[in-house]
Amino acid sequence: MLRRTRTSRGARVGAVVLSLALVAAACGGDDDSSDAEEPAEEPAEEAEEPAEEPAEEPAEEAEEPAEEPAEEPADTAAEEPAEEPASDATTVRWFVGLGTGSQDEQIDRQQALVDDFNSTHDDIQIEVEFVPNETAAQTLATQIAAGNAPDIIGPVGREGSNSFAGQYLDLDPLIESTGYDLSIYPTAQVEAWVDDDGALRGLPFASYPSAMFFNTELFDAAGLPYPPQEYGPDGTAVYGEGTEYEGTWDWAKVEEIGKLMTIDSAGLNATEEGFDKDDTVQWGYIHQWTEPPMAQGTFFGAGKILQEDGTAAIPEQWVEEWNWYHAAKHESGFVPDQTEIDSDLLAGNAFNSGKVAMANTHQWYTCCLFDGDGNAAKFWDLAIVPSYEGNVVSKLHADIFRIHKDTENPDEAFAVLTYFQDDIALDLLTIYGAMPARPDIQADYFANLDATFDQGVTWDVIVAGGQYPDVPSHESYMPAYLESLTLIEELEGEISGDPTLDVDARAAEIEAQLNEIWAAAEG
Repeated sequence: MLRRTRTSRGARVGAVVLSLALVAAACGGDDDSSDAEEPAEEPAEEAEEPAEEPAEEPAEEAEEPAEEPAEEPADTAAEEPAEEPASDATTVRWFVGLGTGSQDEQIDRQQALVDDFNSTHDDIQIEVEFVPNETAAQTLATQIAAGNAPDIIGPVGREGSNSFAGQYLDLDPLIESTGYDLSIYPTAQVEAWVDDDGALRGLPFASYPSAMFFNTELFDAAGLPYPPQEYGPDGTAVYGEGTEYEGTWDWAKVEEIGKLMTIDSAGLNATEEGFDKDDTVQWGYIHQWTEPPMAQGTFFGAGKILQEDGTAAIPEQWVEEWNWYHAAKHESGFVPDQTEIDSDLLAGNAFNSGKVAMANTHQWYTCCLFDGDGNAAKFWDLAIVPSYEGNVVSKLHADIFRIHKDTENPDEAFAVLTYFQDDIALDLLTIYGAMPARPDIQADYFANLDATFDQGVTWDVIVAGGQYPDVPSHESYMPAYLESLTLIEELEGEISGDPTLDVDARAAEIEAQLNEIWAAAEG
């Protein structure tokens, strides 16, 4: 059976609305302190990021309950499968919209998969509900508070999941009872989904590792070696082996090469006397749509703000990275500042402009490497992520499916979830534009990308990056999640737009404010 819920396009759900709706649901439920997952982009982070980072969340608009009754009855009836399920069939409700999946162009294709399942299964029938991303969190919170939670939620990334921490089912007992084979997934990706309490509440599905995108044409013009494209045994690698530029491929090397690739209108690079930072026409590097503070901080090492004692402590390596990136924008200038990013030259999509040599971002960024006429950009390839103090982190965005903890049909819900993971995984991933977490179906996915980007992209870099996810994730749960996230992300604009910012002092201020917010939330 198929049920569509279409409400008005709005904005991101606010913390107040969401927390009020969840108060009732929180009473009597297991309080899980961390749910680990874009980027996704989604794009979109999410969504997405993707999006996120192509899918990063829109703003809130109140849901319009009057619209649902106003749906046209004839259309709704027409969407029902031709045959009614057997009366003893178990209905599994699937909620789509908290992450990707509720765009108009995605709905019919998912409906076809649902209809095919329902026509071939007498024991289980799937009922799917599509809700626009902008109102999905509010809708789901209302359902949970009313004791009417769906069985399956997803696909959804970690950030989308965090607003409902404590609401997801531990899958370990079902994995054990069914003998489900986790070996089809890379061990590192399974471990990335293990929560702080040791429970696995989701299986790897859609994966978006990060990599260094680099402009081959700019490197060729400068006569510089390309960044390395293979990780060494310990994850690190050497740049420019056998050349005068030889050295460890780390963030210091990115800065060195980035300055050489940063050019002003007189043709001087950022290392030469007379270089005019305020008249730059080409830049060496950017965090491409990965500038939210917790995301960019992770490039210097994985970490999380919530400590075991329940207090907030910003990881030292994140503050170091924030200082590094702030100086790169406002002192040496090899990274564009906000004014330059918004200029006609870079047009808000800096690397795609062809005027930036390197960009660290996620695989979902292939969504946006096109010119104004829709022609795919062919000037780029992929390199591995640089190390920091010997450690490599290929920051991971990912989407998964969750089962609600209060489902009355855990066995049937798990059967449907594994059907998504196994039988129709490639169909769903194609609809969502996501790389498979399963290595055995990745070749078909990349073959499709090669048809668009036929310059010979080194896709192996993306796959290899999956070995180095950020554990713990930069999107790990925090108390008062939406309020905390909003506070932290104020720093993004400050780093990019304020040359006088005292990063250390601001980080200390944010940490103190988080502790106040969390203490108030406990009270």
